[in-house]
Amino acid sequence: MTISINPIPRKIIHIDMDAFYASVEQRDFPELRGKPLVVGGDPSGRGVVAAASYEVRRFGVRSAMSCYEARKRCPEVIFVLPRFDVYRAVSADIRAIMLSLTSHVELLSLDEAYLDVTGLQVHRGSATLMANWLRAQILEQTGLTASAGVSFNKMLAKIASDINKPNGTAIITPDDAKAFISTLPIERFHGIGKATAARMHAMGIQNGADLRQVSAALLVNEFGKRGQFYHDIAHGHDERPVKSERQHKSVGSETTFRENLNNDTELLAQIFAQNADAFHQLQHKKLSAYTITLKIKYADFTQLTRSHSVSTAFIDNTSAHYWLDKLFADIPRTLPIRLVGVTYSSLTPANQKLSQLNLFE
Repeated sequence: MTISINPIPRKIIHIDMDAFYASVEQRDFPELRGKPLVVGGDPSGRGVVAAASYEVRRFGVRSAMSCYEARKRCPEVIFVLPRFDVYRAVSADIRAIMLSLTSHVELLSLDEAYLDVTGLQVHRGSATLMANWLRAQILEQTGLTASAGVSFNKMLAKIASDINKPNGTAIITPDDAKAFISTLPIERFHGIGKATAARMHAMGIQNGADLRQVSAALLVNEFGKRGQFYHDIAHGHDERPVKSERQHKSVGSETTFRENLNNDTELLAQIFAQNADAFHQLQHKKLSAYTITLKIKYADFTQLTRSHSVSTAFIDNTSAHYWLDKLFADIPRTLPIRLVGVTYSSLTPANQKLSQLNLFE
């Protein structure tokens, strides 16, 4: 069985910033350089790891791990609070560099993106040279390193960007794809998580070569519609385009307090502050919103949300205060509160009315 590829392969670059949040902190605060650093939580070790420097990753500390576990693994760890306004500003600078090369940029998050550079003639038409130029420009203009993956589809480009981390470039060509995929552990395939990997192991599937031997019908029977995707990627087939205009489903902001709060006045002030940040993001993205959601997390890490939809889009951040106040009043005060967040959804481009949606004042 042979790998199926496009007659004229696309040229896709995946840019992934190296330990982005932690690297920004180490750039801005020289005393943190070379130190085991966690962005997230607080000095007492409460909260969740948002980002981990490479110095602390050597101890097995990873993002989404509890800060308590991070301190157990590395007693010398330093915790700093996130500065998302700074990260967003740096991300905007990086995005501008990418857009100076091509308009075909799909942002996945603040620290990674796909670029489709098919047909570009700059840098001798070499996607590898373009990727290295991007990395050099990012370093020169932001002081941060990035890793790049270059291939003929999104899946392989994303996998490639992780091969030579940090601060490296890796290329997977159409000629290399079959051999590369054959030896790739299934856990490394984009879209195959731990639970799916365990089910595949039970079927005797350990790597790409094993996955390629399983029929599409059997994979669909076992995994539903995702089975066809697994069959395709085992054959190097990923036709997903780079979407330069990403559709936003929601925009929000949240904060975790240094100390749990009980005072309603203080809590409502924090909620309004997160609301102001979320609405600023809406304006920056030129979006209107018809639904607002309040998120609360208690001291025991349980959380709940309350939402309200309106028939006329929120016109400014203060126009949501009335509903946030009412939503907050509906929140049980069973425990002190450690986190509040505000999210806008039911989004449309600014000045465009939302139609055919049942909303109630």
